Amino acid sequence: MHKPFIYTILIASVLFVGCGDRAGNPMNEQTITAEKILADPIKYPAISYSGYREITRDSVPSIPELKEDMRILSAMGIKIVRTYNVYLEAVPRLLQAIREMKEADPEFEMYVMMGAWIDAKNAWTDEPERIRDEDSPRNAKEIERAANLAKEYPDIVKVIAVGNEAMVHWQTEYWVEPGIILRWVNHLQDLKKQGELSETLWITSSDNFASWGGGGSEYHKEDLNKLIQAVDYISMHTYPMHDTHYNPNFWGVRENETDFSDEEKIEAAMQRSLEYSVSQYQSVVDYMKSLGVDKQVHIGETGWATVSNGYYGNEGSRATDEFKSARYYELIREWSEENGVSVFYFEAFDEKWKDADNQQGSENHFGLINLQSEAKYMLWDEVDTGVFDGLTRDGKPITKTFNGDLDALMETVKVPPTDTEIQSKQEL
Repeated sequence: MHKPFIYTILIASVLFVGCGDRAGNPMNEQTITAEKILADPIKYPAISYSGYREITRDSVPSIPELKEDMRILSAMGIKIVRTYNVYLEAVPRLLQAIREMKEADPEFEMYVMMGAWIDAKNAWTDEPERIRDEDSPRNAKEIERAANLAKEYPDIVKVIAVGNEAMVHWQTEYWVEPGIILRWVNHLQDLKKQGELSETLWITSSDNFASWGGGGSEYHKEDLNKLIQAVDYISMHTYPMHDTHYNPNFWGVRENETDFSDEEKIEAAMQRSLEYSVSQYQSVVDYMKSLGVDKQVHIGETGWATVSNGYYGNEGSRATDEFKSARYYELIREWSEENGVSVFYFEAFDEKWKDADNQQGSENHFGLINLQSEAKYMLWDEVDTGVFDGLTRDGKPITKTFNGDLDALMETVKVPPTDTEIQSKQEL
């Protein structure tokens, strides 16, 4: 492969560290609402976060480990992190860690979009049938704990997301009908009306674009329409990387691109990947507006893995490597800032529990920083400019993957398959 173009990641938002007014006075964080945070992705960059280091979530990150991670993210300019459940102890510890950091340094600023996990009845069991319109017994406890944590940390918790990809049908193990999500969203909205929760706390659900109405008619149900009315904003997910396998019409090298250089072929595919994500975002906006609703719509998840020994790797769609991942990261961040749409990029750090039996599986490799405390290619500039100076993760300084050798990195980068190759695989 020829030597690649070097894409410069925007540094302005990464180096933003202010948390006071123009006179240098600390802000009243009760006035920094979800509405302000989500509408200003330049000032409040967002990321999905989970601090698990081990192969199982039985090993919960400690307070010092969580503080270590928050210092790294804060140095990058991140101001809000998204979490996924409260039934484990990681999130309560995270909130405690952030509070202690704020007490130690009044200028430290970090907020949380806190997830409450929702399952169908009989999810994750040996029962032969998932009952999609009934709650798992744990759901009520999960919502109660989320509400209590939001009460305890109103200066930190700015959003509660009811469920994560809980309505999309390909989550076969646990998906629920939208009426389940609607009931819990309404419950939390009622607590706000009663003064039990802050009136500026925003309530949403974070789900795949299809289940927010951007997909087929099987999702266009009355309870979904009511849910769109009930949430404070819509948090939708889009993953072009996954669809390089499942719906690859946007991917690959077009017939009129076969004479392009390798760099140009990759760039064309990555530009179409951005367009693909934007089209899914727009499909949700269009469905919402077709109901006569006009609310903020933000991206609760999108990302691009750097390793895969399955569908997305060299024997599959040839999508996963650090170069393409960095390009998608840059493109979606630029689009986010230009359009005022918050993007919770997935995710801050690699985790190895997600595909515990296959450590080269893509789910373990979505992080910007790997488990060896190495910044992947999209953050190499930040290493060079000293963003991480003096910071460590698990006792290790933040260095570069590939020892910073771009030629070595590029040896791992494959050109996407041609349209003809993709069509041949689809016909098999």
